[in-house]
Amino acid sequence: MQKKKPEVDIIEKILDACYAYNPDKLFVMSLMHQYEERGSLSKKQLQGLFQIAQKVPDLSSAWLATLESIILKMPTRYKSEKPVPAAPAADDTQAQTEQTIEAILVKYPAHKRVLFFKAKFSNNEALTPAELTELEKFAKLLLK
Repeated sequence: MQKKKPEVDIIEKILDACYAYNPDKLFVMSLMHQYEERGSLSKKQLQGLFQIAQKVPDLSSAWLATLESIILKMPTRYKSEKPVPAAPAADDTQAQTEQTIEAILVKYPAHKRVLFFKAKFSNNEALTPAELTELEKFAKLLLK
């Protein structure tokens, strides 16, 4: 991996300082190994390194500020939540959904998304709230 400026490497200097301060720290050793192998660390790893580096007494505050700015520049990645299946709908809602699907398919028999909804509905799989909203939107647009 090509680095931007190989002569200035603050992360490596901070890793070396943390290792010199506490050579028995396994986390720092694993970060050093990964940094040598891959050439970079994730945002969470850099945050952990920052926490450890704050405890090193003779570490330059400029290095800490640089590390903090590197962390702040990195994007924060969020895991998406698992989709929550819709609660079993009442019989009248299911009947209305089935009627809507059939009405759209009578007018547009090759509509792929509505055919997908019909297949899902006929397999007794619950339509998610987003899918129900989408179906209602199709009904408003197509069944004027």
